[in-house]
Amino acid sequence: MIRTPLRPLARILNARATGQNPDVIEEENIRLRHEEMQAKSRQRAEGRLLVLGVFFLCAYTAVIGRMGVLATSEPSEPVASAAGSAIAAQRADIVDRQGRILATNFETHSLYAQPPQMIDPEGAATRLAEIFPDLDREDLVEDFTGKRKFLWIKKKISPEQKQAVHDIGDPGLLFGPREMRLYPNGSVAAHVLGGAGFGKEGVSAAEVIGVAGVEKQFDDYLRDPGNGDKPLQLSLDLTIQAAAERVLDGGMKLMNAKGATSILMDVHTGEVISVVSLPDFDPNERPRPPTSGFDPSVSPLFNRAVQGVYELGSTFKIFAAAQAMDLGLVTPETVIDTRGPLRWGKFAIRDFHNYGNELSVTEIIEKSSNIGTARLAQQIGAERQRSFLGELGMLEPTPFEIVEASGGTPLTPKNWSELSAMTISYGHGISTTPMHLAAGYAAIANGGYHVSPTVLKQRGAQHGERVLSEEAAKAARTMLRRVVTEGTASFARVPGYQVGGKTGTADKPRPRGGYYEDKVIATFASIFPAQDPKYVLVVTLDEPSVFAYDEERRTAGWTAVPVAAEMIKRVAPLLGLRPQVEPTEVADITLTSN
Repeated sequence: MIRTPLRPLARILNARATGQNPDVIEEENIRLRHEEMQAKSRQRAEGRLLVLGVFFLCAYTAVIGRMGVLATSEPSEPVASAAGSAIAAQRADIVDRQGRILATNFETHSLYAQPPQMIDPEGAATRLAEIFPDLDREDLVEDFTGKRKFLWIKKKISPEQKQAVHDIGDPGLLFGPREMRLYPNGSVAAHVLGGAGFGKEGVSAAEVIGVAGVEKQFDDYLRDPGNGDKPLQLSLDLTIQAAAERVLDGGMKLMNAKGATSILMDVHTGEVISVVSLPDFDPNERPRPPTSGFDPSVSPLFNRAVQGVYELGSTFKIFAAAQAMDLGLVTPETVIDTRGPLRWGKFAIRDFHNYGNELSVTEIIEKSSNIGTARLAQQIGAERQRSFLGELGMLEPTPFEIVEASGGTPLTPKNWSELSAMTISYGHGISTTPMHLAAGYAAIANGGYHVSPTVLKQRGAQHGERVLSEEAAKAARTMLRRVVTEGTASFARVPGYQVGGKTGTADKPRPRGGYYEDKVIATFASIFPAQDPKYVLVVTLDEPSVFAYDEERRTAGWTAVPVAAEMIKRVAPLLGLRPQVEPTEVADITLTSN
């Protein structure tokens, strides 16, 4: 910046030469400089006032806007908050394949106490014990009169209970908002849904987390705020699930069974339309897990469909027959030597009845011959048998999407010898879950393709790799149909629906080795409609026993088969399957003229 000198030399010399006073020049320059400085200061001040005016205008506009919002909103009590991690309060719904609610959220309240603010601790304790009978009055008095400054009384209370506590009128009893998980259908599909509980908790919110079933398996998805309006859709059908549970519960009681399970699966998609495990529970009031040393299978939390690893007996025989036909070793008419007992070293394999010296492959399945099936296993060989069962998914836990399924690891022999192959062919020496069996039968029913059981709704067929030829699968289905029409599953005849299937009765193993003489696992694995299979139904009863025809009956033909038949009769119409009139022989009629 260039400044003008107050006493410019040229003007001073000129003024002296003309007789003028040089000080006048300096005074004039000082005046001009002051005027320039004053103008700049004024301009700066005006700019600052403009900025300040704009700021105050914005501030007053914001205040007026906020006052308008408050004036038009509902009044609410302010809630104190503290710094900390946020608690996720939303959880997506779970629906069935038709979009019907299986699990949703419900707004409720928690009840807590701040003893220092209580007016009448003893009186409040007495009233609370009356409202909540599970609370002990003496314990409450001790907590209210002690040194505690905060304690939870109830994590969840009903609106009626909240009003009753509110009527006590003690300022030390406070309520906190809660979002809890609600299962409106009670115990229906309990083992699939699992249940939920509270994670992080505060007085004004609580985090809902899955503790079992799909609630835990898909916990990240359900807790994602972005999925709040996108429910998790399962493959289950609520109506069919409820009907299956009712039939199985009645069948279990009628057959005096300790427990029961059933699985209804789509053979082309692997979708599980219904899966039942009894005894069950209400996920709204999920019971505690059994203590250590307790047999988990007697707990209602035990899911027999995916956790129950059983020897499933003769239901495995169809796999041996199907593989033998697929390898070209036999045809359905091939005659097999069934003279018994079949000895292998010191071991002897016998049939339940004497079926004669020889049977065709079809008759082996129809009459359920252990000896005949073992002969087929000898032809197949241990290595090929193991490979085939592996392709069916029988050697690993099923990929069924609930956390409990990962614990259903099949039990197989360490040394898969020829003897192992012979016993495994009729379902002994290998233990799997009923879910494994359902997936295996689905491969036979759908024409030879592996399918993975799933609890999620699918779009279209989900065929995996081919494990059987179409011809072998078709022949196996014909054999399963003959088991119902001519063999051990005659009680599975359902009017209007052709059913095929295979019975299996296996002695129940003792916990410390050996087998019970009077306890069995009875299973019936079925496909329907047999002429064009769309569904697999597996029914398993634990320790069934029924008195019929002056004799105690435990075999699957007398126990599991009637239950499965009743279930098919009940659910087939719900699945949209129209009954078909089967042709029968026409009575001889002679037309005579009058």
